[in-house]
Amino acid sequence: MSPGSLVVVGTGIRTTQVTPEALAAIRSADVVHFLVADRIAATSIMNESSEARSLADLYAPDRQRSATYGAMVDRIMGDVRSGKTVCAAFYGHPGVYAEPGHDAVRSARSEGFRARMLPGVSAEDALFADLGIDPGAEGWQSYTATDFLLRPRRFDPTVPLVLWQVGGIGLNTGVADAVTDHLPMLIDRLRSSYPDEHEVVVYEAAVLPGFDPVVQRLPLVGLGDARITAASTLLVPGHGRSAVDPSVAAVLGIDDV
Repeated sequence: MSPGSLVVVGTGIRTTQVTPEALAAIRSADVVHFLVADRIAATSIMNESSEARSLADLYAPDRQRSATYGAMVDRIMGDVRSGKTVCAAFYGHPGVYAEPGHDAVRSARSEGFRARMLPGVSAEDALFADLGIDPGAEGWQSYTATDFLLRPRRFDPTVPLVLWQVGGIGLNTGVADAVTDHLPMLIDRLRSSYPDEHEVVVYEAAVLPGFDPVVQRLPLVGLGDARITAASTLLVPGHGRSAVDPSVAAVLGIDDV
């Protein structure tokens, strides 16, 4: 193995959610590259490492997101290649809707460096807790809103559906503000599978300790009136119940579904 190394960690949704393992990686690294959602989280990391450097400057309104992510990996790998112990810290879980973390680990390993990823509390974890959802109860479907429209995805309306980045449908640059031009397209797609009055939830996790999440409950047909931000997630609860295969139920000895 080459002398440089990489640990990719998650800082959680709130500043209090950094795991002891992630904190140890931040403290022991020669250099820390970070991308977080608020100033308090950034300050916390810089207090733990005198060599902490933000990746946020790589975003630009006219720069493709893929190019921005590639530049992040290049910056991280530059220090790994120079023989340093590097920690890359990303908001939430470093491998959930965070391409640079996975790309950096793959790149480092392909070049013979030691690299690993440590998990963190993701926005999905916060959603489960804040909205009282157990994904094991009925199953769970999760897509970005853009992917859901673009493919289009085949899904089961009886199973809860979560759509990420509803405030940035079709957006592929570093613009930080919500863009809702294509939200009517998403509403129309959902109305083909759910009744107009089906309740949906626009959700945004709290990023600071002591604050409540943003939870807007409204009928599907009224989704266009919701306050959508760049951090908004849409939860569409299941409608109805899936049919049970009686022959399978008999074999399994299940009669209470």
